[in-house]
Amino acid sequence: MTNKIFRSSFITSVLAVLASIILIMGVLYNFFEGQLIKGLESEARLAEYAIKNGDSSFFENFSDSVERITLISGDGRVLEDTMAKPEEMENHADREEVREALKYGSGTNVRYSKTLTEKTIYYARKTEDGKVLRVSTTQYSVITILLSLMQPFIVVMVIAFAISLLLSSRLSKKLIEPINNIDFDNPENCETYEELSPFLLKIAKQKKIISSQIEEARQFREEFRLITENMSEGFLVIDNNFKLLSHNAAALKLLNAGESCENVLELNRTSDFREAVNSALARKRHENTLQLDDRTYNLIANPVFEQERVIGAVIVIIDVTETAKRETMRREFTANISHELKTPLTSISGFAELMKSGGMDESTVIDFSSSIYKEAQRLISLVSDIIKISELDGDVSHFEWEKADLYELSENVISTLKNSAEKKNVSINIIGGHAGVFGVRQILEEMIYNLCDNAIKYNRDGGTVDVIINTTDMTSSISVRDTGIGIPLQQQERVFERFYRVDKGRSKAEGGTGLGLSIVKHGAACHNAEISLESTVGSGTTITITFKRVSLKATV
Repeated sequence: MTNKIFRSSFITSVLAVLASIILIMGVLYNFFEGQLIKGLESEARLAEYAIKNGDSSFFENFSDSVERITLISGDGRVLEDTMAKPEEMENHADREEVREALKYGSGTNVRYSKTLTEKTIYYARKTEDGKVLRVSTTQYSVITILLSLMQPFIVVMVIAFAISLLLSSRLSKKLIEPINNIDFDNPENCETYEELSPFLLKIAKQKKIISSQIEEARQFREEFRLITENMSEGFLVIDNNFKLLSHNAAALKLLNAGESCENVLELNRTSDFREAVNSALARKRHENTLQLDDRTYNLIANPVFEQERVIGAVIVIIDVTETAKRETMRREFTANISHELKTPLTSISGFAELMKSGGMDESTVIDFSSSIYKEAQRLISLVSDIIKISELDGDVSHFEWEKADLYELSENVISTLKNSAEKKNVSINIIGGHAGVFGVRQILEEMIYNLCDNAIKYNRDGGTVDVIINTTDMTSSISVRDTGIGIPLQQQERVFERFYRVDKGRSKAEGGTGLGLSIVKHGAACHNAEISLESTVGSGTTITITFKRVSLKATV
């Protein structure tokens, strides 16, 4: 910047000197030319006065003068001239200064020599008798004067050049010094040119903006690090040479890799993983499944482009074990429900076919009809339970949520199951008091019904079922305890699965669908409730559901 200011100021100074010299010479030249024309005008008046007074020797006395005097008639013919014979001179009627004089009383004109080194200035004046008296003189042109002044001009220019060089150097350093001393860490507090104040204020403002953006970027980077380090999904960023550029801890954990490697293929050597990486670097998005131990992972590999060139890839690893398990459960559910529906339908179809053939006595028809009715009721119960689970699997927000009393719901359920308990010679008791929960009354009652129904079905003759209701400051719970056959320890985790039965033979004999506890589990999940099971084979089972407590006094 110093050199630029120096060059600019130096060139400006030199040009200013040149312009000043040319301007001064032009002004002086024009001034002297004007003075010369005034002198010619005086000479013309003097000559006119002499001619008017009959001084016949006037033209002879001017023969050695610098000025040339010519007397011209009204038709342009030369009558007298101080430097040439009139008869040898051509007609001057077409001369500009003569025409102006005849027309306006006076006229001037300037004519240059062929070499442009000299010029002749003419002044013409119309006399009282209609003639034209012209006075002229010759002087050097501007070009000649400039050429004659070349040597002193060069000397002046050299001196001006040296002075401009010195002053420009000092000026540029002096101008740039306050700018070089600006503290850009605190630009608003610097003492410098007043004209720079808006600029420094903008720098200070921009510095704050940049600092804020850097801080935001740092926060985003830290947030990104925290998110990626705490996310369950793994991700890998590689270049087109398989070099691992970035990763999170989850990726190493999911791939069972102890530490990161230079080459991404060293993290996992399975063909599925290699295929995903190679496809992404070959410009193709790739998605496949990776099996490691007892876990299932979904690999998604996307190429990264810079214009049309692949510069790397991003690989996302998602643990889909639970999804795969749910898909397996769905397939099992489909198979189970097909089987559960097929069995009673086959029985109904068989009995109906026998009855259709005729030839049966009344007692046989009644017996077959009873079987058909029993199987139809089993189908209705199964379909009803399937519908309930489907509703619980979906969006339950459309149900009416309200405050409910577990004690009141339990009384309603026991009243409904009273006859079933009497047939099994099982007594049912309610222990505890009122307990408020917030939920869907229909679902809550169905949950209690299924727990109590199972407790009656799988109880021993003369057994008991206790419905125990407890409250704490924060929770309300209901426990259904029976004195039945119990559940083996190795099967306790599976009893809440759909269609799972501990004793399939007894379950079918009791008319169970295998969906009762599954409905209880889904209902608890809908209410964000916790469910627990305690059971001993031959002694009985206790299932407890714990809800968040609400006050029953407030109006819903």
